[in-house]
Amino acid sequence: MKPIIQKEIDMPQLSPEQIDYITELTFGKIEKIKSCDAIFVFAGTHPGHWEKAIEAYNLNLAPKVIVTGGRSLTGESHPDWSGRSASAETEASIIISYLVKAGIPEENITFEDQSSNSLENVLYAKDLIDFKKITSLLVICKSHAAGRQIRTLQKHFPETMEYIPFSFDTIYKNTTVSRHNWMNSDLGKKRVWGEYQRIVHYGQLGHLIPPTEKL
Repeated sequence: MKPIIQKEIDMPQLSPEQIDYITELTFGKIEKIKSCDAIFVFAGTHPGHWEKAIEAYNLNLAPKVIVTGGRSLTGESHPDWSGRSASAETEASIIISYLVKAGIPEENITFEDQSSNSLENVLYAKDLIDFKKITSLLVICKSHAAGRQIRTLQKHFPETMEYIPFSFDTIYKNTTVSRHNWMNSDLGKKRVWGEYQRIVHYGQLGHLIPPTEKL
C-alpha cells in the first residue's frame, strides 16, 4: 500500500520568503528546550527515536516516557533497526527495548503498540494520558516531520498542552535533511515539499491543525 501523499515530491521554484515559510511549517517553531511532564515518542524505526528519548531522560527533561507505534503500513524500516526482520515485533517494542537497556525503568514507560501512522500514534496514546497530570510534552520525532506531527497533537489534545520539539535530523542516500540545509539538495527539497503537501492534505481531512495559508 502506498501513502496517499508520497514522501518525496518534486518541488517547484520558490522564493526565499516561501522557503522560509515552508521551513517554519514543516520543521515547526524553534522552542527553547526545557523540562516537561513527559517525553512523547512518535513511532519509527530510525535510531533517533530511542536515542533522543534516552538523551532527554538522562538530561532529566521529563520523568516519564510515552512510546507509540505498531507497524507502519507504508514506511520502510531503517537499516539499523534490529527488528526489521521480525514482523511480529512492533516499533514500540523495539524502542522500549532500547530504553530499558539504557537504564530507563519500565514503570516509567507507557506505550501503545497498535498504531500504524502519526494520527493513530496520537489517538491511541490519548487514552494513556492523564491530562490532569501532564500538561507539557517533549516531542521526539524527525526534524522535518516535527511541524506535521506536533500539529496532529495540537488537533487532538487539550489547547492548554505545551509541546517542545526534541527532534533529530535524518540522512537519506547520504544526504542530511535539516532545518538549515534541506533547500540545498534535490532530495532535501523533495522530502520537505512532500511534508508540506502532507500537512495541507491531512489538514483538509481534519487530522491536524491546517496551515493558515497555502502556497
